[in-house]
Amino acid sequence: MNPVRGIGLKVLSVAIFMAMSICIKVVAIHVPPGEVVFFRSFFAIPVILVWLWYAHHLHDGLKTRHPLGHLWRGMLGAAAMGFSFTALGLLPLPEVTAIGYASPVLVTIFAAIFLHEVVRAYRVAAVLLGLVGVLIVLAPRFSLLDTATPLQTVGAMAALMSAVFGALAQITVRNLLHTETTMCIVFYFSLSASVLSLLTIPWGWVWPTPWEAALLVTAGILGGFGQIALTESYRHAETAVIAPFEYTSMLLALAAGYFLFAEVPTLPMLAGAALVVSAGLVIIWRERQLGIERGKARQAVTPQG
Repeated sequence: MNPVRGIGLKVLSVAIFMAMSICIKVVAIHVPPGEVVFFRSFFAIPVILVWLWYAHHLHDGLKTRHPLGHLWRGMLGAAAMGFSFTALGLLPLPEVTAIGYASPVLVTIFAAIFLHEVVRAYRVAAVLLGLVGVLIVLAPRFSLLDTATPLQTVGAMAALMSAVFGALAQITVRNLLHTETTMCIVFYFSLSASVLSLLTIPWGWVWPTPWEAALLVTAGILGGFGQIALTESYRHAETAVIAPFEYTSMLLALAAGYFLFAEVPTLPMLAGAALVVSAGLVIIWRERQLGIERGKARQAVTPQG
């Protein structure tokens, strides 16, 4: 275990994914979301295969016992990406990032519903806090008194749906991790999302300009490298140690939005984001405490000597 290296890789993955989002935001106005999902997924596959080869797992890293589970995870993940890319074309980058922070909060809700996990007072309070924060961010986009356009309202709804499908995808990954390796999950997600995205061709794919094609391919390659950095980060440190650094993406989103897209954050967006981040940190802290308690319980029942 090397916590410093784990944190460094986590922050690197956040920066890479933010660079990917910037590439996608530039082309999202012209290129349909399904087409963007294809490029993002397909061009990540070579990077992942090289990673498997370098790690000497190319011969066994792709074996799976649950192909339908990977297909289901691919459907959920592709939907999450499609909604996210739609939102990126309609809303400021920091706002999409803030709404996306609802995903860990929703995971807690879905884990209670689908995995029958017990959710006690700490996490219930965190969930409520997070939902209030999301509502604060969303409210201006749904208010009749605000200057929001219909397209911005659609963008806000798309960002929220991305968080919902992303949370459901994480629940599916939790089940797959019982029998599948992380490398296997990452590869089959990219493969299934690539294939599933082709189903959106009838809804109007476009021929990208050379500049757009370069950005789309770059987004896919960055997505592959970001996934590798993220996966490797969890090999060097506990989840509770590095998970909070996911929220450095807000700083990057604010900077990129302001300097690259002239997007000035609003007070409701910042206030709502602060609440959602606080809720996420509480959930991470509580998960760590529960992990410690479970560890002590296992030690107590383990025969000594």
